[in-house]
Amino acid sequence: MLKIGVSGNRGSFSEEAANYYCQKNNISDYEIIYLISVENVLQAYENKEINIGIFPIENSNGGIVYEAVYAMSRHIFEIENIFEIDVRHCLLVKKGVKTSDIKKIISHQQGLRQCRMYLKRMWPEVDLEEYSDTAQAANDLASGMIETSCAVIASRVCADIYNLDILEEGIQDLKFNFTSFIVTKEK
Repeated sequence: MLKIGVSGNRGSFSEEAANYYCQKNNISDYEIIYLISVENVLQAYENKEINIGIFPIENSNGGIVYEAVYAMSRHIFEIENIFEIDVRHCLLVKKGVKTSDIKKIISHQQGLRQCRMYLKRMWPEVDLEEYSDTAQAANDLASGMIETSCAVIASRVCADIYNLDILEEGIQDLKFNFTSFIVTKEK
């Protein structure tokens, strides 16, 4: 079985990228290991705890994923592939939370960057906070680790996985919002 480490939690765009990669390469016997950060992915790869790592490197709107660049500078690995997927963001809240209840919007730095014009236009008075991962933010909102007065920017899949409501879908600034992902060479 191929062990794939991804820089995200269940419902992350890295998980979506891993599933896409496996489908495109006719890989059916695989397990996704949720490692949240690029640093964790590359460390697990070096330690041979995973066979390959998949993580984002750049977005067509949000630019370079700085977290990935810094982590890559600390590790030696070969790149097997670089591919992209279309990323669509949603604004998620706990069940029953209304627009007027939201005091803060939380997401990974890239989620906030990819939705910055939407946030300026629709939420100019709301505080923004960076988080380790879009899907982790959704998980933490659902589990009560993040206050109910907060919304998170994450994938549509996160709404289903973590039992959250979608306030708005497709909130990224660009209609076509592509993120490039790196696949480390199989160990």
